[in-house]
Amino acid sequence: MSTAVVVKAPGEHRIVPHEPRQPDPGEALVRVHATGICGSDREVYHGNRPEGYVRYPVTPGHEWSGTVEAVGAGVPPSLVDRKVVGEGFRNCQVCDRCHTGATTLCTEGYEETGFTQPGAMAATLTLPARLLHALPDDADLTAAALLEPAACTAAAAIKAKALPGERVAVVGTGTLGMFAVQFLKAGSPAELLVIGTRGDREALSRQFGATDFRTCDQELPDDIDVVIETAGSTTAARTAASLLRRGGRLVLTGIPAPGAAGLDPTDLVVRQLEVHTVFGAPPDAWAYTVRVFGAGLLDPLPLITHELPLTAFADAIELVGSGDPKVGKVLLRP
Repeated sequence: MSTAVVVKAPGEHRIVPHEPRQPDPGEALVRVHATGICGSDREVYHGNRPEGYVRYPVTPGHEWSGTVEAVGAGVPPSLVDRKVVGEGFRNCQVCDRCHTGATTLCTEGYEETGFTQPGAMAATLTLPARLLHALPDDADLTAAALLEPAACTAAAAIKAKALPGERVAVVGTGTLGMFAVQFLKAGSPAELLVIGTRGDREALSRQFGATDFRTCDQELPDDIDVVIETAGSTTAARTAASLLRRGGRLVLTGIPAPGAAGLDPTDLVVRQLEVHTVFGAPPDAWAYTVRVFGAGLLDPLPLITHELPLTAFADAIELVGSGDPKVGKVLLRP
């Protein structure tokens, strides 16, 4: 029997029977291969996601991969049997932001797969076909389940505009940080520094292309051209800004808890720092991620440490929040 996870309310979930919803016009039905769990899924379960960014009851799951089983009217039949991943933001397509491609800034409000709309912690997922990105026929769907966080990092890399030969750095050594290393490495930097809190992440950082690794308590440079922050800790943004030369470029992707140390506006102005932020991934970042993945320049597999059945949802949530250094990316399999 097919099943799905439903979080009825904070701290309360059930494994329920799942019936695929046949696609309406413009939609596609996807057989889910795997679903990743990240910190925002823990927020949904524990009830500390920001107001307006979750609607209970909900089936979580915004990081996923799968194969198209059926399509509705108006969708090319050639999409059936294709391996795919999909964007999460359910944008309106008609506001001025959507028309510029900035779909994560849709003015019609926030709707996202796995938070306010049914997600992929189920046997199947039915969603607008326009959100799908087809993968190469030989794509590894287990690896592809991590392309959503990769796309968020790609959005940061696009905004960073790192040029060949520049000195670049990544703050944070989690999933987003390791993807940032890979994207920045593809741009041929002169130096690629990774800064984290755990020395045991050095080997993986260097495997992905880092030329230097330091922990936060070591001496840090102050002349980096580009920094991508991915840690989301209370001091990460300030640490990231301190690394930059005058006129350097900073992209923030982490979402810290309330009370985090903010950036000093005087410092930003006097040093003429260029600061960008990322929340989610627009279509151009998704397309770029799928292209880089298809070219073999993005390797998510070393980040995956656990694969559990969908019925072990509660165990997976606890694993992700355990703080165990041996726990990396956790996937759920239907």
